[in-house]
Amino acid sequence: MKNLSIIGGGSWGTALGIALAPRFPQVKLWVYEDDLAERIRRSRVNDVYLPGFALPGNVEAESDLGAALEGAEIVLSVVPSHVTRELYRRMLPHLRPGMCFVSATKGLENGSLLRMSEVIREVVAPAFEPQVAVISGPTFAREVAAGEPTALVVASERGELAAEVQAAFAGPAFRLYTSSDPTGVEIGGAIKNVVAIGAGVLHGMGLGHNAMAALITRGLAEMARLAAAMGAQSRTLAGLAGLGDLVLTCNGELSRNRTVGIELARGRNLEEIVASMRMVAEGIKTTNAAVELAGRHGIEMPIAAQMYKMLHHGISPREAIRSLMDRSLKDE
Repeated sequence: MKNLSIIGGGSWGTALGIALAPRFPQVKLWVYEDDLAERIRRSRVNDVYLPGFALPGNVEAESDLGAALEGAEIVLSVVPSHVTRELYRRMLPHLRPGMCFVSATKGLENGSLLRMSEVIREVVAPAFEPQVAVISGPTFAREVAAGEPTALVVASERGELAAEVQAAFAGPAFRLYTSSDPTGVEIGGAIKNVVAIGAGVLHGMGLGHNAMAALITRGLAEMARLAAAMGAQSRTLAGLAGLGDLVLTCNGELSRNRTVGIELARGRNLEEIVASMRMVAEGIKTTNAAVELAGRHGIEMPIAAQMYKMLHHGISPREAIRSLMDRSLKDE
């Protein structure tokens, strides 16, 4: 048994704290907001990001990074992709070689186009060579917190590290499979959010099952095409971190990215939608990285390209769908 520090007290970080608490003698949950950390300590509930779920007694909320990382042997980061680099820079004085780092963030860093495990390694490596794994899969925070059966993937280039995290995290309702393909796992987790925005558009426009099935299938093809170009294994995208997460995020009512698409289809502008959301919809920023990566690797990602134009260049959802349907005919 090892002490666990969860960096990020949003809905997913809090749900992981609840789910993993029985597996560890102590779990520290780092929360950005001082006042929220204090309320969690008093009420045992994260009333902002996951109301209605009590934290177990061995989960301790902290707003000080040093205190949150003290004594940790596993550091599980659950923060938005655009703050990961800066947060690890702030954490660096408190990190040590014996720690294991696990990323549960589903996004890509704009500009560098790096995956989160690569960002962590880049920040920490000047101090020491970090042990890094990633977890991803079809997971809604509220269902995990409620103890509903959930399966996901833990991936690392070091097979023994993936196995260690699997053994540390697995529980009666929380099943993990190991993978040696962090690239495929992270690309699947990031790009499915882009496709989910499109799924929300279809739902918001009142379109039916035919259109949704086509979007999911062709979205999976784009995810797999990009992942393969980046050196991933094709079978990874057919698994939990690829197809499984894509199906959940495109169809589930708890999906933030799907919600963005629904609201766009209803005529709301992006700035208004983002301002009304408490938590980050990673797909918004990931569209930028997806389009850039497609250009870098010379591959076609038409769904991602249309989502980018819709989010950042103002084309209407109807125009985006028409552009996809009017593309030149080709083999599947």
